[in-house]
Amino acid sequence: MSSPSKESMVLLVSEKQQITHSVVKRKDVIKGLVKVPLLNFTVTASQKGVLTVFSKKMKVLATIEVEDPTWINGCDFLPNLKYIVAVTESTVILWDYKSKERQSNGFVIKPMKNCLLCVSTVTVADSLAKDTILMGDDRGYVYLLTITSDDFIMKQSKAKKESQFKVLDAESFDIPKRKLHDDWVGKIRYFPALKCFGSCSTDSINSFILDDIKRLEDHLPVKEFSVPKGVNAFTYCGKAKVIVTGGNDRILRLWNPVVNFSPVGKLFGHKHSVVEIVTNEKDQHVISLSCAKVFRVWDIQTLSPLQVFYENHGTPEEMNAFPMVFDNDRGRLFTGSDVIDIYPLANVIQDSKELPQTHEKSLNVLLYNRTFHQILSICSESILKVWDLETGSQIYQIEDAHGLNIEVTCAAIEINGVYLATGACDGTVKIWEFESGQEVKALPFVKHSNDERRVLKIVYLKADEGQHAVIVLEERGKIKIIQGDSAQTDLYVTWVLPEIVPFPQRNPVVYLSLKPSSLEMQNFFPDVRLLCNTSSMRNDKETFLSSVDIKCFDVLKVEGCRLITTGSANGEINLWDFESASVTCLHKTTEDNQGSGVNAILFLIDSVSSSRKRSSVSPTPVSSDDSAIPQQGSSLDLNEKENAESDQINTETKTAEETTSRKNSQNPEMSVQLLKAKAGQTPILASAHESSCIRLWSIQGNLMKELLPFSEHPSGPLTALCTDIFTKILLAGSKKGYIIRWNMASFLEDPRNKKNEIKEELCRRAHATEVVELFIEEEKNVVVTASIDGSVRLWHAMTGYYFGYFGQARKFELTDTSRLILPSDVSDIPAIIKEESKHMEKKVKYPLILDRDKWKSLTRSPSDLEKAEHGEAAHGFKFFKALAPEKLQSLETFEFGSKEAGAIFGFLPIYELENPIELTMPKKNKIQGFLCLGKLGATTLNPMAPQWIYNKMKSDIFCLQRIKAEKSSHKGREKDPDSIEDLSQDK
Repeated sequence: MSSPSKESMVLLVSEKQQITHSVVKRKDVIKGLVKVPLLNFTVTASQKGVLTVFSKKMKVLATIEVEDPTWINGCDFLPNLKYIVAVTESTVILWDYKSKERQSNGFVIKPMKNCLLCVSTVTVADSLAKDTILMGDDRGYVYLLTITSDDFIMKQSKAKKESQFKVLDAESFDIPKRKLHDDWVGKIRYFPALKCFGSCSTDSINSFILDDIKRLEDHLPVKEFSVPKGVNAFTYCGKAKVIVTGGNDRILRLWNPVVNFSPVGKLFGHKHSVVEIVTNEKDQHVISLSCAKVFRVWDIQTLSPLQVFYENHGTPEEMNAFPMVFDNDRGRLFTGSDVIDIYPLANVIQDSKELPQTHEKSLNVLLYNRTFHQILSICSESILKVWDLETGSQIYQIEDAHGLNIEVTCAAIEINGVYLATGACDGTVKIWEFESGQEVKALPFVKHSNDERRVLKIVYLKADEGQHAVIVLEERGKIKIIQGDSAQTDLYVTWVLPEIVPFPQRNPVVYLSLKPSSLEMQNFFPDVRLLCNTSSMRNDKETFLSSVDIKCFDVLKVEGCRLITTGSANGEINLWDFESASVTCLHKTTEDNQGSGVNAILFLIDSVSSSRKRSSVSPTPVSSDDSAIPQQGSSLDLNEKENAESDQINTETKTAEETTSRKNSQNPEMSVQLLKAKAGQTPILASAHESSCIRLWSIQGNLMKELLPFSEHPSGPLTALCTDIFTKILLAGSKKGYIIRWNMASFLEDPRNKKNEIKEELCRRAHATEVVELFIEEEKNVVVTASIDGSVRLWHAMTGYYFGYFGQARKFELTDTSRLILPSDVSDIPAIIKEESKHMEKKVKYPLILDRDKWKSLTRSPSDLEKAEHGEAAHGFKFFKALAPEKLQSLETFEFGSKEAGAIFGFLPIYELENPIELTMPKKNKIQGFLCLGKLGATTLNPMAPQWIYNKMKSDIFCLQRIKAEKSSHKGREKDPDSIEDLSQDK
């Protein structure tokens, strides 16, 4: 038996975020990158002198461009003095990022004798008035510099002119130093957990030093680690208590901080020199970077690689100093080159070929027991497993629950969570004790039956020590009630609903005469008998027969309301109302809606107006939280029972017009009672269709709303529905693995109010394959989904964050939603849909101009213009009424390759007006105006052309104008001496 696959936190490269603004200059790179956890900000330093402070949302809080001729090589943060420290080749810069003045933004300590290459802060919280920093130079020296707030006043040098920073004389500071390496000090860092500092170099003998900072002053022997070809980078993992080093030999070495003569482990895989290493403390991972821009993620505990990815930023020269830092608080990797890249963490299985699996086969059932806070999952291999919701651990499992090679197809849990009912492919039904997993009763298998008895769905009606009752849907559309009592060892069928109903074509409502059940113990629904011959009606054009290909059903039994609804593969929805003794076809199949088959159906009742209890059983597509629960007294009145027993009227099929008045007159008390019950509880029916939509129906058969998922990719046919216990949230699962969340609280309060809308809040991909069932748990605010891929997964209800799957090795951490986690087979980020505020909508205002047509309609004569100054203000402000937005006329562009237009104008953009306008102008401006707006039929010359082009083409234009004038002369039109067409004669 193979061991369960392990999960690991790796970096989600596809969701990388880039920060490019205010980071570097042109042809510049980031040399320093520091996270400050206490203040939740990030500090960067570029090589050419740009220092920037970012907020936790990576927005610029402060930035400065250092006026220093030398390059910056590193930076850090002084926690006590609240300054940014950066080192250059010969200076130490102390920048007050809080200062808003242009001058005196901080201090600069100079001159330093050697070239400083790296800097690190000693984080010792022993004094609030000073900070200690470590620095390394190009000759192998390590410096220890202590700065107090008094130094900013006492050690200023007398500068002759004002500069960007106040100068502090380096000679006035006591700066201990010690030569620890025979080559450049590449990096230096202080580890508070070890109370030691570390420094590295490419020196093969003194490659890495780890010791107390006191060794820099007392010159006692230090702890040296020797590595061939030296060390370029190092880090420390506090949980694993190991030092990790990497260098030019391309090997990562793990060291015990106390033992320096031999590493405790080695990691191989890099093909080029390692230039940076950081640690993911929470997951005990090491992230290393080579000069070839290749990142590798390693598990320290198993010494195994987890991930490899490539970065395409930066040149090979820039990669020699590629800063990198890991944000352990929010689980993000920061890297710097010419931009800042941020990689979030994701949760995937270690072997990417394996998928999260709760069962080895596809799932058929997912149920939640709210009493025990446990989950039931059943696969097609008939393995029943019970899980703890909070931890994800398995409690028990039952194999071959209905016998060897008999598939368990459905299940239901009664409201108190004590009993469980299961149905199988052979038509058998069993009752179990949920807590112990012991079988209580069973419906025996019928050997000599030709009917398709596969149980598709099951709903619990009643459960106690003396009696059990469930209602089931079989393969061929037959709905039955199966019961058992203490006197009987087996379950047996007590009620059957007719399979086929003939509906009138015009008004698809059939009224029935009902009889109480012949068995005294079946008091849930009355007997319904269809005595008419349905086979003779198949060719009747005035009627149609209901479908027997029923895929789903739901039951609602509350005071004053007893309903059963069914959904078929061809899109037909039937509603059985046992209070009004009718069956209605809400939606029948036509040629236009053949692809709208019903996959799930659900009754919805507003929790404010409904006083009924909600079942913990069934947040499933068919047996919802609204499962039928029997009340203490039957909803049928005793007088009605007596009348029904004495009345032997056969079931007749009649239209609504013929029977409504007769039924109301026969039993007016029933009608009043029904109206009162429905007025208080107004149930709504929700159906999920193959056409990817959800339709909401009233029980009268009216379509109230149609919902379509809003997502980046098509969600596919909807296959599952559920609600929360308050019926405020509606969840749907799709065939492509998506889950969609709608908020329908306001809509259910008053469905007739158009202002009460249903708002989609979340759409995310939960599985790569079909979602079979799902439910929402309100107390822990989680959603659980099951798919045919064999996995049951746990998600955050609001944000869609992935907590894990049932069957994984680690326990769930339901409180940790700070890091982005995804299953290995899903790469889509949850789409949280936020409604835009109406107050934030911007209305585009066009400039208003005088509409002359509108003005003419408002003014009777030109004399009105003179009267406007006196009487127009009192008569509606005609001038302002004539103002209107500018009418923008769309222009059609095409290529005009006419030789007559010349070699240049023939290929310029030409625009055609639908109604060309003749323009007139004074004679003295004719030539000038023509050159700007010459009209050649429907052709307008480009006014942006250079003047020499107009001069060159002037003769061609006049010739064309003369030809056009001659062609139009036969129309007898008088020539206007001021028109453009006589321009050639004037010339």
